[in-house]
Amino acid sequence: MTGLSVQNLSYAYGTKQALDDVSFHVPSGAFCALLGPNGAGKSTLFGLLTRLFTSPQGRIEIAGQDMARNPRNALKNIGVVFQQPTLDLDLSVQLNLTYFAALHGLSGKLARSRADAALDRLNMRDRSKETVRDLNGGHRRRLEIARCLIHRPKVLLLDEPTVGLDTTTRRAITDYVHDLSVNDGLTVLWATHLTDEVQNSDQLVILHKGLVLETGTCSTIRGAIPLNDHFLNRTGTDA
Repeated sequence: MTGLSVQNLSYAYGTKQALDDVSFHVPSGAFCALLGPNGAGKSTLFGLLTRLFTSPQGRIEIAGQDMARNPRNALKNIGVVFQQPTLDLDLSVQLNLTYFAALHGLSGKLARSRADAALDRLNMRDRSKETVRDLNGGHRRRLEIARCLIHRPKVLLLDEPTVGLDTTTRRAITDYVHDLSVNDGLTVLWATHLTDEVQNSDQLVILHKGLVLETGTCSTIRGAIPLNDHFLNRTGTDA
């Protein structure tokens, strides 16, 4: 199965059940919003999808690769933007990208070419020599997205990537990642607690207290009412 598949996944921290029999599938090239309030289990799910930790219960497939049986093949097909920034603030934009490329076995001319191409797509080539510490929050997030595209993954995982950004910057980054899905055929899982980041045609998974409440297209799930109202009705949380 291509795209991203999660089947019967559970995880607990001691006696606290963080995920409870979570299942959903994101087809290849689709944009899926994982919508849930804080504490819903989104970051736990991302930890399992990136193999920061594992669970004996459930199955994860990334671009047709079983995470438990072929973790290396599965992991090389994902690009990740975590909620907490992971850039080296004291290196330049260019060096952050080429260093990451080297971790994926790319070096020299190929690494520089991939880095330049990623920066061009985000209109950041003119900032390549700047130190990351001198960038604003929006450009740092753009750089993290550029970095996760260096090795040409098939699946993008973004965990609350717009936290702390202003509305205009949030919209620009959300639109850009939607374009990656439409134009490049990338499978996207976008975790958020903000309903205004979800487009009507997006696939949607509503996660609450470790449980999948609903999955389907946003338009079908929300019906005739705004998504924010539907989300409030299902979770008791206003987003």
